[in-house]
Amino acid sequence: MDLLELLRATAALAVTLGLIGLAAVGLRRFGPDALARLVTARQIRRLKVVETLALDPTRRLVLIDLDGEERLMLLGEGRLLDWAPRPEGSPPPAAAPAPEPVV
Repeated sequence: MDLLELLRATAALAVTLGLIGLAAVGLRRFGPDALARLVTARQIRRLKVVETLALDPTRRLVLIDLDGEERLMLLGEGRLLDWAPRPEGSPPPAAAPAPEPVV
């Protein structure tokens, strides 16, 4: 095997690996769910998660916005434990003040 054939084989291997790498990047960016993302991007979303708070390893509070109305859910142990809409006309709670630094 002379030097020219070795260079040709190395170049062919580099091109093949480069094409495989480009295919991997393309699949990651425009993968199987790319069409679904394009379709849902045009739709108006009715539900969004505003905030979550982990209470303990098994329970979590989730504040969601559904059709402009905020609702609080308590999730835990793989099921919905509580579902409570905020009372009509009640303003959103004020932000808690920052804690005092300990000197």
